[in-house]
Amino acid sequence: MTSAPTARTPAPQPGRPPAARPVVRPTDHDEVATAASEVAGGPAGRRAVDGTGWWTPVRVVVAVALGMYALGMLQKLPCLDGAWFSGQTSQYVHACYSDIPHLYNGRGFADGLVPYLDRIPDRISGGMEYLEYPVLTGVFMQIAAKLTVGGDSLRQDEQLYWVINAGMLMVCLAVLIVCVVRTHHNRPWDGMLVALAPGLALTATINWDLLAVAMTAVGMLLWARSRPLAAGMLLGLATAAKLYPVLLLGPLLVLCWRAGRWGAFGRAAGGAAASWAVVNVPVMLLSWDGWAKFYTFSQERPVDFGSLWLIIQQRTGRTFDDANIYATLLMVLGCAGVAALALCAPRRPRFAQLAFLVVALFVLTNKVYSPQYVLWLIPLAALARPRWRDFLIWQSCEALYFLGIWMYLAYTGSDKHQGLPEDGYQLVIAAHLLGTVYLCAMVVRDVLRPEHDPVRRDDGSDDPGGGVLDRAPDAFTLSSLAHRPAPQRSSGAAQRAAVRWGATLRE
Repeated sequence: MTSAPTARTPAPQPGRPPAARPVVRPTDHDEVATAASEVAGGPAGRRAVDGTGWWTPVRVVVAVALGMYALGMLQKLPCLDGAWFSGQTSQYVHACYSDIPHLYNGRGFADGLVPYLDRIPDRISGGMEYLEYPVLTGVFMQIAAKLTVGGDSLRQDEQLYWVINAGMLMVCLAVLIVCVVRTHHNRPWDGMLVALAPGLALTATINWDLLAVAMTAVGMLLWARSRPLAAGMLLGLATAAKLYPVLLLGPLLVLCWRAGRWGAFGRAAGGAAASWAVVNVPVMLLSWDGWAKFYTFSQERPVDFGSLWLIIQQRTGRTFDDANIYATLLMVLGCAGVAALALCAPRRPRFAQLAFLVVALFVLTNKVYSPQYVLWLIPLAALARPRWRDFLIWQSCEALYFLGIWMYLAYTGSDKHQGLPEDGYQLVIAAHLLGTVYLCAMVVRDVLRPEHDPVRRDDGSDDPGGGVLDRAPDAFTLSSLAHRPAPQRSSGAAQRAAVRWGATLRE
């Protein structure tokens, strides 16, 4: 009598999602989430059901994020009611400053000027000849300006302009949250880190950064879905709205190098270059000076708020005229270190981990740190290190910096000197820097010791956001050069087994 054949589970293929795993619940693995859950009935039990009914995880997280966004808008209410228009210090004392209403008139939108093409008169711009933002951000600003109609005065127009931009940025926030929730297929609740981040609520409507942040999140989701060309196109568009998204091509380069996925990286890089060119080249041809203003302004801008260089400059009294050189040198050295980390780590790092490290390095070495730059890091941090304790430590430092910069501007903007003096401002800059360094250190530890990585430890994943890199065998590592084994003769079956995902990832 013959026995029935034994069913075999097919081996997972690189770049394809594995069989559906149970949703990872933070209350099962995260002490802070477990304690916080007591306000909503306690940790999820064994009979809890995920993803059924109308309130799916993505809808819950989006609803929470929109609620926090609304609270952030309420925090700006004193300025909307008049602090933006009653002198500088009032908007700083209430910590509700925003660039948006001031630039409606200050960059010529109130006069119907076309960004990049029309030169802005000095009487309204203070010497800024053209709009100093990348092209897609300028398009976003222009669309909002076209929708700003019906005001009886310039003040009402500026108020309406902020409200319209806030509504458009809310759409960007919803896109961002959906993408973060879906990037790691069985970890949707990691998106709650983004939704509840104090830095997001406080800074979302200071400037237009959420546009680039949302497009970057879409690009990372497309990469996680093994669509490198589309992912690259979104990263290119994001770079056309803000410069930092181009940095993500660096992590993709070294990760694809380690996995031997050169075709995927080529498609991503080519897509990024093509989409960026489609947006920028027409403006270049029509008005080179207008298009180049963002880049020349960034180059010529002196050491400014929030940077390590400002602390050194204030403490020593020395003006850093060569800050660009120092910052670039540190950035290059740091990127070389991140690349070495990626090629030497015992397991190939996850894409989100390296993306966070590179963008954080840019933030730490840059000659200016505006409060809204924290938006760049929040979604990357949620994907790179989804642990509430570390995330909240970092966010506490950022909230302290948010308050500190406005109190410092209130101190320097008034003869009464009420607020935070220079020494105090240096302390809050140091808190921001140390908080970011702390989170970077935790991510580096996860890379060097993968058993500490929350994503890999909790659900046995490799890189759920890695797309074609997920479960792919290594093709090149620096450690393999130092420890090259002696050639041995082996059967074809043994050679095939040596490149299986499980064999390459066992410690």
